[in-house]
Amino acid sequence: MASTSEIILPIGTQKHDPAWKHCLMIRSAGRTKLKCMYCMKLFLGGGIHRIKEHLARHKGNASCCPKVPLEVQVAMQQSLDGSAARRKKKLKHADEVSRADPIQADGGDVDAGLQLIQLPEMVDTGAVQVEVKEEGVVPKLPERGRKKRARYTSPPLLLPPLSLQAPAPVSDVGKPCIGGTIDKDQVCMAIGRFLYEAGVPLEAVNCASFQPMVDAIASAGPGLGMLSYHDFRGWILKRSVDEVNNTLEQYKATWSRTGCSVLADEWTTTTGKTLINFMVYCPEGTMFLKSVDASHIVTSADTLYELLKHVVEGVGERNVVQVITSYSEIHVAAGSKLVETFPTLFWTPCASQCIEEILEDIGKLEAISEVIENAKAITGFIYSNAAVLNMTRKYTNGKDLILPCDSRSAMNFVTLKSLISLKEDLTMMVTSGEWLDSPYSRKPGGLAASELVCSLPFWSSCAAIVRITEPLLQVYKLVESNKKPAMGYIHVAMYQVKQAIRKELLKKADCMIYWEIIDWKWNRQLPCPLYAAAFFLNPRFFFSIPGDVCNEISSGVLDCIERLIPEANIQDKIQKELSLYKSSSGDFSRKMAIRARNTLLPAEWWSTYGGACPNLMRLAIRILSQTCSARGCERVQLPFEQIHNHRMNYLEHQRLCDLIFVHYNLQLQQRKILRHKPFDPMSVDNIDVVGDWIVEKNDLLSADADHSNWMTLNQPVATQLQSEYINDEETETFLAGIDDEVIQAAGKNMEDDGDIKEDDEVQEDTAFT
Repeated sequence: MASTSEIILPIGTQKHDPAWKHCLMIRSAGRTKLKCMYCMKLFLGGGIHRIKEHLARHKGNASCCPKVPLEVQVAMQQSLDGSAARRKKKLKHADEVSRADPIQADGGDVDAGLQLIQLPEMVDTGAVQVEVKEEGVVPKLPERGRKKRARYTSPPLLLPPLSLQAPAPVSDVGKPCIGGTIDKDQVCMAIGRFLYEAGVPLEAVNCASFQPMVDAIASAGPGLGMLSYHDFRGWILKRSVDEVNNTLEQYKATWSRTGCSVLADEWTTTTGKTLINFMVYCPEGTMFLKSVDASHIVTSADTLYELLKHVVEGVGERNVVQVITSYSEIHVAAGSKLVETFPTLFWTPCASQCIEEILEDIGKLEAISEVIENAKAITGFIYSNAAVLNMTRKYTNGKDLILPCDSRSAMNFVTLKSLISLKEDLTMMVTSGEWLDSPYSRKPGGLAASELVCSLPFWSSCAAIVRITEPLLQVYKLVESNKKPAMGYIHVAMYQVKQAIRKELLKKADCMIYWEIIDWKWNRQLPCPLYAAAFFLNPRFFFSIPGDVCNEISSGVLDCIERLIPEANIQDKIQKELSLYKSSSGDFSRKMAIRARNTLLPAEWWSTYGGACPNLMRLAIRILSQTCSARGCERVQLPFEQIHNHRMNYLEHQRLCDLIFVHYNLQLQQRKILRHKPFDPMSVDNIDVVGDWIVEKNDLLSADADHSNWMTLNQPVATQLQSEYINDEETETFLAGIDDEVIQAAGKNMEDDGDIKEDDEVQEDTAFT
């Protein structure tokens, strides 16, 4: 795991070695280091060659990467083999040239023009036919061939001399030139035609394995035989299942130490089916178990309980710390029966779902919804007209107004924040001569958008809404993040949310509107001993509280001890060890331990300094290593509904289940990388989240003659499409900004509503109420 002092450096375009695509270059403590993108191992020396050996799983100079995908391992091995072969060939070739004694040809003009050249490895020698009529002719080797062709290993052939001005023509897209390489545009068009013809979602190019696949094909060259339909349904799928299972075995090996969370990600398909994707979370990674058609199961607490019970038994009761589901009345009843059957685990509602509903309810408030609708009028007009969108991107330096987001309810506030960050650019655009001379500035939508952009009250309201909701968005990102388990932070983070609202709003009546929404969704529906115990066991927060914590916190700790530690003698030992922690005695009092309270993850802190309290340490690690969300990956490209077709052949059903098993687990493994993929808000892939932010009112699929043509739209700049919403640094800043006042309020269960002024004490109203 990267520390907060590490800086990721850009990898320059001059670095052509394929291994650069699979590592990060980091600046830490004044030194530049390389980090493997798969196992996150740091390399202090050895350069990119050491990384390549690590990825190729070469034993000797570097440790073998335990998580490298097979295609990457093969590509790195081929690169290593190619480098070695080129070195040997270069030495051999130099030796042959030094011993060469060319004989002058005395034949006719036809043979005099023949030259001895080397064919690239990627050229099919069978496709080249040269007729040699004279014998005894040994041509001279040109200077050009000595320097540029020494790396090839194909046998020499007699060919007419190639033009030095341009490579030989290419008759087919897939066939390389002799003495040159295929044009990049032809390669791109070939890939594009395949994607379009096969109907592959264009999101596929954002997969982490796309570039390694291209590299592997390029390394293999034309000698690679055409893979068949049955290859991908057969041995390739079987091997992929084995690879995924090997990775998951590494996850399972950590469950006994860190515990795990069973996640029930419930969702509704376009055909109305209710499916539940079951996963298991641990700090090492999240693994997908199976998908269940729960359409007739979620209607009854008893049937839902039986399903959850079956999953827990499959994972192993002793490994499970909690089961996370939705929190309807049926789920609450099923969860209550589950913890009665398994007295050593908790049932916990999904925090992501709760926060989404809080944001949704806030967005429905009249003052908030009016501002959101006005903002949609701006973005809807801009994104509905190609010329206006091109102009906007020109003034924003390629930045989009709409950023990627995981939730439709969160999208409203993420977009308001984005608009505020681009306020000056938008104002400059609508006051420019370019805009005023444009016919779009005189259209009703253009006039409305210009008026809003120049409206100070509109921007003031946007800023106030963002200040209120930004902490809640950061909590949402925290529980959805894969960077760190959220359990140790979630309790105090919600107090920080309420504190931000209290500081922003002046009237008590206004403030309480938002507090009541949060209290109704969070405090009344999400009472969780795990959250309280995790707060207590997080050393950064616990040691910031003067005196004792409130009864809610201490009761949560005791609940966790009794439930997660069934042995009475171990419970008694933990009670004694708690006194050492509370008094910060022994190793807890070391200066290193005190400094590390703010730098190490809570579970890592316990693992490092909790040796004198082995039983409490084990409990703390198991609690602090859990997530708070049941959410998995995007499901749009996975054929979940097909596996619930009961008319399918049994063997084919098994194969499809394995295909989804591989697909979903690979998505989970690459989720950190995929969160930073390019994003186009207008893509149909994002329509469920973006919604009507990109549609102009009363202009749904308009057939006007002057309607914009997408062909005139400038291509977005990929580097500008990286999401600011998923910036982990913002979440870290949010957590670092939690002050002692908020921590003490969370530890003592104090609501500071007494500090909020009554309505008759307030002289001014807020910006949007």
